[in-house]
Amino acid sequence: MADCAHILTNFVHALRAGKNKHHAIVESLRLNLQPVFLTSLTTAIGFLSMNFSDTPPFRDLGNIVAMGVMVAFVLAVTLLPAMLAILPARIQPSAALTVNSMSHIADFVIRRRRFLFRFLGPLFVLIIAFIPRNELNDQFVEYFDETIEFRRATDFSIQNLTGIDNIQYSLRADETGGVSNPEFLENVEAFANWYRLQPGAIHINTITDTFKRLNKNLHNDDDSHYRIPTRRNLAAQYLLLYEMSLPYGLDLNDQINVDRSATRLVATLQKLTSAEIIELENRAQRWMQDHAPAMQTDGSSPSIMFSHIGARNIRSMLIGTSVALVLISMVLVVAFRSIKIGIVSLAPNLMPAALAFGIWGLLVGQVGLALSVVAAMTIGIVVDDTVHFLSKYLRARREEQLSTEDAVRYAFFTVGTALWVTSLVLTAGFLGLSRSAFEVNSGMGLLTAITIVIALIADFLFLPPLLMAVDRDSNALADTSASAHAT
Repeated sequence: MADCAHILTNFVHALRAGKNKHHAIVESLRLNLQPVFLTSLTTAIGFLSMNFSDTPPFRDLGNIVAMGVMVAFVLAVTLLPAMLAILPARIQPSAALTVNSMSHIADFVIRRRRFLFRFLGPLFVLIIAFIPRNELNDQFVEYFDETIEFRRATDFSIQNLTGIDNIQYSLRADETGGVSNPEFLENVEAFANWYRLQPGAIHINTITDTFKRLNKNLHNDDDSHYRIPTRRNLAAQYLLLYEMSLPYGLDLNDQINVDRSATRLVATLQKLTSAEIIELENRAQRWMQDHAPAMQTDGSSPSIMFSHIGARNIRSMLIGTSVALVLISMVLVVAFRSIKIGIVSLAPNLMPAALAFGIWGLLVGQVGLALSVVAAMTIGIVVDDTVHFLSKYLRARREEQLSTEDAVRYAFFTVGTALWVTSLVLTAGFLGLSRSAFEVNSGMGLLTAITIVIALIADFLFLPPLLMAVDRDSNALADTSASAHAT
């Protein structure tokens, strides 16, 4: 859509300037072929960087979108011009309202460039400073909103029955038949008692409860014998007696392995965030290291996996985003034939995602699995606005020999309308995604929409003052000549 919008905008401008349809098509393609190719390439690079994600659905998303973007480029420069040549275009030469609006915005930015540069710079830094307020905080149940039956049933279960999160441990005795060793059982019991005291723990299922109950039952239900047997052979006989009393088809293999060298402990939890689950597991590891290092083992469960995958995804996507940024910067430096302009382009390319996460940290403060890919995904999208603006600016400077101010006006005139139109449509599309009942989609859509809006603001209000500040030295002679001519 963005490719077509830019080609159509310049096509309409050419028609309004009095050119015939054929010349308007040729002029539009001449102006847009390079920037449209660059934006398609950089968008594809941004989405391909999602292959660094540890989550296969995100990798598939990145690959499919990258292929679609390049197909869209081919169609935009072949099928679209052919359709424009065939279909009627009844546009009379005139000055459009949007063009006049872009001229007013350009004049405002040029007049207030020092104020905008000095005001927006500190403001952006202040907003970016809120990024550390974000914390990894996934809750699998809350991936679904209350309209989903699974969410309602799960909430009812948590409130009235039990939790759905758990952490499981395979505690090893390091010898065959070791689960009957009273010393090992005492360590397991101490670990279970420690877990029962932890916030968020609902129930601890362990074989030591069975041993204590059997010891009590076989001592005439004397409460004083509700404890671990003190002799190994007695504990082994209790275990054998208990297994023989189980109904046909049942055994203890869900709690003890076949050679009786390890037992399973299951901690059922309340609805905790991923950060809370990881912290609970870390505390458990520290307890085992201090009190029972021989049976120390990592906890495992889907809850643990989902808690860690967000953190791993963030780390991997930081690498992917960095790689995408380097590749995109190299592409822009080569395409614009200017290291200075390539460096300047970094600011409006990096700031939107950083500002969006700063705003998210200020308003929400929780980053889940889906949001970890937004930076990599949006960097290729927000580069589009920067590439189109810079390409028109450089064309005015190099081909038309315009001053920096006039080059900024030219960029606003030729590409400003297309930028806000494409940004508006992209924002509307991602805001539509934010209405999804699946939080992975809705959160990603909302944060991406915020990023796109910020990108448009940065390209309209921050990039032009930055260009005029950086490019003025090489332009001093042209500015002097223009002033002398005006005098």
